[in-house]
Amino acid sequence: MVLDNLKETLRKSVNRIVNSIFVDRELIRETVKDIQRALLLADVEVSLVVELGRRIEKRALEERPRGLGEKEHVIKVLYEELKAILGKKKELPIKKYRIMLVGLYGQGKTTTAAKIAKYFKKKGLKVGLIQADVHRPAAYEQLKQLAESINVKFYGNPSERDPTKIIREGLKALKDVDVLIVDTSGRHALEEDLIEEMKRIKSELSPDEVWLIIDASIGQKAGEHSRVFHEAVGITGVIVTKMDGSAKGGGALTAVAKTGAPIVFIGVGEKVDDLEHFDPDSFISRLLGMGDIKALIEKVQEVVPEKKAEELTKKILSGRITMNDVYEQLEALLNMGPLKRVLELLPFGFGVPQIDESALEITQEKLKKFKVIIDSMTEEEREDPSIIRGSRITRIARGSGSSEDEVRELLKYYEQLKTFYKSFGRNRKLRRALMRQLKLT
Repeated sequence: MVLDNLKETLRKSVNRIVNSIFVDRELIRETVKDIQRALLLADVEVSLVVELGRRIEKRALEERPRGLGEKEHVIKVLYEELKAILGKKKELPIKKYRIMLVGLYGQGKTTTAAKIAKYFKKKGLKVGLIQADVHRPAAYEQLKQLAESINVKFYGNPSERDPTKIIREGLKALKDVDVLIVDTSGRHALEEDLIEEMKRIKSELSPDEVWLIIDASIGQKAGEHSRVFHEAVGITGVIVTKMDGSAKGGGALTAVAKTGAPIVFIGVGEKVDDLEHFDPDSFISRLLGMGDIKALIEKVQEVVPEKKAEELTKKILSGRITMNDVYEQLEALLNMGPLKRVLELLPFGFGVPQIDESALEITQEKLKKFKVIIDSMTEEEREDPSIIRGSRITRIARGSGSSEDEVRELLKYYEQLKTFYKSFGRNRKLRRALMRQLKLT
């Protein structure tokens, strides 16, 4: 999850309100001050922070809640005001698109092109990538390799110096795709020749969308970049990259939103799956610790075959899993992304235990090793891992070519997963949400 310091402060503020005996002016003012400090540290513009604090305090003190207690009312005001500064969600209907990507050098444009392609491919659409960057020598090979890694069509011509000709030929070569994504040249600054080149490409391509790629580390400058590019080529959306490692992420998001440009996606990691369709509701809910059950279900549905969805859900709700289940589910969990990020989708305080991060960092190599270890277990041991002790650990380690410590590590991971799943089953609200989303009720 991005903006960890802001998230921690917001959750502490919510907990302070929830755990207070009563809500008074002093509590609200102290809460507002804490939130303002956290927003400033996240590089949000000072005037916006001041105005936000004023609105939260005014509404919390003056509005009369209908059907809500005082505590719930203050949390609702906090949620609504934070969400308001990020604008509205840009909907992406499942249809044919021509998407043109623009941006300066070093913003992550080429990698993001592949991430967008993967996103639409998951939606069941045929996707193609065109490399129209004729200035950066490595651009062609980079996007070609990325396209191959996600199995989507690709067109480029490293010997051609005219990007409009590449577009023209690419449109013919990829005429059967549903979504066409075009990566364009960047510059170190918004120079006149870059603007003219973008205008010519846009004229040749006739895109449905023109998306600007911005690195979160530029912070509040993101707003000015958005404005200038919009004046040049009419951007229809912004993608903020590298949100996972930037202290200025809050500044970038709010600066873009202030221009009125919709934020389409945020990049939250280096892998091709590390792209999130930006939804202010979900984003603020997760910052406040309210979770995002809908996003969690969508992740499960992406990686688990439909026929197994009901079976998996029932196991999660019961908390009764075997080592055979672990064997099947490890890959699904990895495809969903780091388990730490999956946990961020759960409501804070819903009985989900604090899990040792080292136990969640399961690499591909470790996954392969775990499978070999499970293969070396008897059926009885796979069904009831609690019996695996002493000589059984020694035998399994020898049979799988592993160390006894690695066997114990797998057993620890199994216990963590079992505890994690049981936390779902004990909570009625989570049970209802999961079953409703998966249409089991």
